[in-house]
Amino acid sequence: MASLINLKDFNDLSVVNNLLSECMCSDEERVNAEITTYLEDNSRGLYGRFLNDELVGLIGVIHGSIGEVELKHISIKQDYRGKGIGRRMIHEYVQAKNIVKMKAETDKDAVGFYNKLGFTIMSLGEKYPGVERFECIFLL
Repeated sequence: MASLINLKDFNDLSVVNNLLSECMCSDEERVNAEITTYLEDNSRGLYGRFLNDELVGLIGVIHGSIGEVELKHISIKQDYRGKGIGRRMIHEYVQAKNIVKMKAETDKDAVGFYNKLGFTIMSLGEKYPGVERFECIFLL
């Protein structure tokens, strides 16, 4: 993965924390716990995209069986959204790791993103009060 950097080795976790908090919509304690899980759990991967030495995007994954992965988090810095960075990160990861199946769960706001990438979308219904969730699956 030439362009994606393994964030488990990245020194400035505050930058990672800020970007991850944008997609988690959670308090600082929960975001810190999630970063700790990524750092300590070998079944998880956390990768970032840098432009001009600035972390502009990240993806967090949970490795399943061989060739399968769950996309747990994806976040692009506000100023860089809509420029194809998320799409490129996913495609790079899929190619580099020989992924044949990727799944993700999301809300109504991000369904269009996954649909444009060729994911199959299925409603999970109202998983939380007033919040419809969707399962997105990409098969190669």
